[in-house]
Amino acid sequence: MTNDNKRVLDLEKGVNFRELGGYQTVDGQTIKFHKVLRSAGLSDLTTNDLNFLNNYGLKYDIDFRSHEEISQKPDRLPTNAEYIAAPVFEQDETEASKVQNKNFIPEIDGDPTNGFDHMKDVYRDIITGDQAKDAYRTFFDELLTNEQDDDVLLFHCSAGKDRTGMGAVYLLSALGVPMDVIKQDYLLTNKANKNFVDDLITNLQKKGYTDKNVLSSVRDLMTVHSEYLATAEKEIAKLSGNIDNYIKDELQVTPAEIRDLKKIYLN
Repeated sequence: MTNDNKRVLDLEKGVNFRELGGYQTVDGQTIKFHKVLRSAGLSDLTTNDLNFLNNYGLKYDIDFRSHEEISQKPDRLPTNAEYIAAPVFEQDETEASKVQNKNFIPEIDGDPTNGFDHMKDVYRDIITGDQAKDAYRTFFDELLTNEQDDDVLLFHCSAGKDRTGMGAVYLLSALGVPMDVIKQDYLLTNKANKNFVDDLITNLQKKGYTDKNVLSSVRDLMTVHSEYLATAEKEIAKLSGNIDNYIKDELQVTPAEIRDLKKIYLN
């Protein structure tokens, strides 16, 4: 289950559901399967999806969305799973929930074509914002409680790509996965989300949105780019020098907690 196709879980109404098991660390250990998943929203899951996740062992659900997003589209969860809200932003800065919910073009700062630049601003805010840092510290707290074998922790936002993407970057870095592999996982969103995003663009075209620059902007809002992650890396370098220092100093994850995480998640 280490190739990209098998990494993406096949749910009826779950988008961008992915295993983080199977990735290798720099010292040759491997992340366990059935321990940690990442995904987009859970509000549209079917009964079959909930049964699948229950059988998969889902015990913890970390929701990085804003309170407004949560109230508009609450998660559907198996009854055994514990729900933890950890909003990265006060409101959904990524704009993904607006595009998904209303199928319309958000005009960011009055401009419907600046999705790409807007997303780079979002990544700067993820790195520098105090609320974001608190949310990811909560994420690490919950990761550290997931000690029982075959109990699964899932973390997600609206599209499962930016707030979730950075959560995966932090966790994989803490576990010692090399950055080139972390980047591959980050960009895998574009494969996992492809049908969903293509359908979204088609629906917008049916509604009369035909300007290529505008549709390209929506695609920029709904996908990931290596430049987005590079923007985050630059902010991390400015603040802390490197990601290990950032996790220690800004997210307040101690060396002892890193050791505990490795015991929990690595074979």
